[in-house]
Amino acid sequence: MAHFAELSANNVVLRVIVVNNKDTSDANGVEKEYIGAAFCERLFGGTWKQTSYNVNFRKNYAGIGFTYDATRDAFIPPKPQEGTWIFNEETCRWERPIPQPKDGKTYNWDEATQSWIEVVTPSVA
Repeated sequence: MAHFAELSANNVVLRVIVVNNKDTSDANGVEKEYIGAAFCERLFGGTWKQTSYNVNFRKNYAGIGFTYDATRDAFIPPKPQEGTWIFNEETCRWERPIPQPKDGKTYNWDEATQSWIEVVTPSVA
């Protein structure tokens, strides 16, 4: 199965649908994006781009509200509203300015101090 994202005039994802492989393949059974996009356009109208559920291409699986960036050929999630986020050009995702510790503990981001604060769970006696 293939996944296709419908884009608004501003390249914002409106919806994502699943399309049967037979509707995306040429006479030799080779999947082609333009065939799947044309199939979607015939059914629903609009502009369609293929997205990869396994993130094999276009950096991220498209979601409603994501933007398709033609220069990067990537689907980019919306920037979170609160806080300081930095755009990672490699992953095309928004990240905190300091990576979260990977020591197995639970942390919350503290915007005021721009740091990760360990979540301490009270022990039960």
